[in-house]
Amino acid sequence: MNSQDLIERIVAATDIQKKDAKTALETVFAAITEAAVKGDDTTIAGFGKFVVRQTAERKGRNPQTGAELVIPASRKLAYTPAKAVKDALRVE
Repeated sequence: MNSQDLIERIVAATDIQKKDAKTALETVFAAITEAAVKGDDTTIAGFGKFVVRQTAERKGRNPQTGAELVIPASRKLAYTPAKAVKDALRVE
């Protein structure tokens, strides 16, 4: 599923036009991105939580040459699903 598929689902489930659905979806993504850049978490009840995680600088190795290198510290956006999503994914 991609953004266009999500937009089509929004249009099918509501009485809004496609351009308005696209604007709404882009606004949600922009808000999550903006919060992540600030280092804030975003929690969507019933769906999950987006959390910014810090990774420390560490040593690595180039698999082709075997040479050691330093992997710089970075920030990553992680998603933790809500209980409802976990339950929906559970295989019985």
